[in-house]
Amino acid sequence: MAALTTTTTASRAAVLPGVLRNRSAGKLLLLAVAAAILVPLLNARWGSGSWPHALTVDLSAPLARTSDWIIDNRDSHPLFLYFFGHLSNAVVLSVRAVYLVLLAAGWAGVTVAAGLLAWRTAGMRLALATTAAFLACGLLGMWVPTMQTLALMVVAVLASVALGAVLGLAAGLSDRTYRALRPVLDTMQVFPAFAYLLPVVLVFGIGVPAAVFATVVYAAPPMARLTALGLRDADKEVLEAVESLGTTARQRLLTARLPLARRELLLGLNQTIMMALSMAVIASVIGGGGLGDRVYQALASVDVGAALAAGIPIVLLAVVLDRVTGAAGERPGPGGRAGWAYAAGVTVAVALAVRLLGRPDWPASWTVPIAAPVNRAVDWMTAHLYTGVPYVGGTADWAARFTTWVLDPVRAGLQWLPWWSVLLVVAALAWLIGTWRTALTAVLAMAATGVLGVWKPSLDTLSQVLAAVAVTLVLGLATGIAAARSDRLERLLRPVLDVFQTLPQFVYLIPVVALFGVGRAPAVAAAIVYAFPAVVRITAQGLRQVDPAALESARSLGATSGQQLRQVQLPLARPALLLAVNQGVVLVLAVVIIGGLVGGGALGYDVVFGLAQGDLATGLVAGAAIVCLGLMLDRVTQPTGHHPKKGA
Repeated sequence: MAALTTTTTASRAAVLPGVLRNRSAGKLLLLAVAAAILVPLLNARWGSGSWPHALTVDLSAPLARTSDWIIDNRDSHPLFLYFFGHLSNAVVLSVRAVYLVLLAAGWAGVTVAAGLLAWRTAGMRLALATTAAFLACGLLGMWVPTMQTLALMVVAVLASVALGAVLGLAAGLSDRTYRALRPVLDTMQVFPAFAYLLPVVLVFGIGVPAAVFATVVYAAPPMARLTALGLRDADKEVLEAVESLGTTARQRLLTARLPLARRELLLGLNQTIMMALSMAVIASVIGGGGLGDRVYQALASVDVGAALAAGIPIVLLAVVLDRVTGAAGERPGPGGRAGWAYAAGVTVAVALAVRLLGRPDWPASWTVPIAAPVNRAVDWMTAHLYTGVPYVGGTADWAARFTTWVLDPVRAGLQWLPWWSVLLVVAALAWLIGTWRTALTAVLAMAATGVLGVWKPSLDTLSQVLAAVAVTLVLGLATGIAAARSDRLERLLRPVLDVFQTLPQFVYLIPVVALFGVGRAPAVAAAIVYAFPAVVRITAQGLRQVDPAALESARSLGATSGQQLRQVQLPLARPALLLAVNQGVVLVLAVVIIGGLVGGGALGYDVVFGLAQGDLATGLVAGAAIVCLGLMLDRVTQPTGHHPKKGA
């Protein structure tokens, strides 16, 4: 009997630790217990869904006083006169100098210089594409705005690369600096671009300096992250061999670490250029000028033709810069130093020739106006495709149905829920895939939107994000799975995804306004199109990198193709799929916020209103709420908890 009791107790003990060792099951059990205790208590204390006024901190008055003080002292306080003032003047002089050089070179000199630079770094094919892209900018009548954007880009990219390289070197060479910078860079990476505009406007005012500094803050983190990654992942054996030769730390950095990190440095340059271009366009809202200003003004007046005429050069610049910088590290340029001298000589000769001929400006007779035909096409679409199409309905009908059947119910449901239940759901989701620190960060970030007094607008924005993410994941995961299982489809999708991933966020608003008008549904549509390529790429890459031995074992056991996908590929690709979800959420939020320009409302509208009306208190509160919402969504969708050991 005693033996039987001992055996039974041992068997129960053997079962119980197995359940407890399942971290997800243990967390779910604790969450169930916590919910059973907290929900009745919280419901008795706060039964309504609205955020309690007692837990709200009104920052509008102190923010208004702060902004008034900054505006009043911007021209007299030593901090502005001798620090920010000098920085602002340096930026203005630098942008103006680059712009004057571009104008002095003339359209022919700039085009030839761009083509030869592409030839030296990426080969003849991309040189021809670059030349054609610059000529297209002139043909569209956008040469001067293109040069304004290019001048802003040159200064912003140089400053971003310098700042990012310095931070990356410090993080790559010092573990302490790396640990200190990593959470800062992680947080900056999830900030929507709009969140960077208001602080710089407060300090520098509306104009080019604010646009440049906002671009630098937004574009420097990729350079810092990739520089640190390249230095820290350098081949240890090579470094040990170099150190054994008696080299100093500086010599090891210059002769070993930096050359070994060349690929990461070039990738950092590529990402910095692309993010700077994206931000330079968005910065037109705060006086950046150039192509972005043309797009912004056209969208404000719903002039789709003018917006497209300015948007195409942005797309061309983005694609060309991405291709050239991406290919720069793959092959050496022809001719060595002699090739650079030849390219410089040809550029100077062409620039002098057009200057002597008196034709430095793009000839007005060489322009192809497309605004009027595009607007006529939009008018035709409005008359024939917006509504009343038999059987399928029009695009306006689709937008209205999506708003009525999806966006409105999701928003109403979120705003109906008691505020504390939203926080409990956020905590549960963050803790299930992370740690208690992750859950605490997510809850504090979400609660901060209520404390700031923008709980309902934040839930409105969240409803748009959730709806867009759901559609993006359904389409993106399905397409990514299909691309991973078909080489032909993957080859067909690659150029399309490449182009879509290089387009600045602003540009996505143009086609959705043409198709759907203005409102929340167009903002969601633009967010879906923007986030879709990243989800497809990450999903396909994750599935393709599954261990072939595991697939071979499944096939040898007679598993069908569908069984291999469900039981082997998807479970093994779980980290990549979670990353796809995370990136989809972050990218969707970025464009949903910009959708405030086309009627998206909520936090995005508050930011635009604050910028347009000079109501920086409203704009800053909305910007801070956007940051908190982005931080919460990143923590809820990015696993940071226990990682199994290799081979476990």
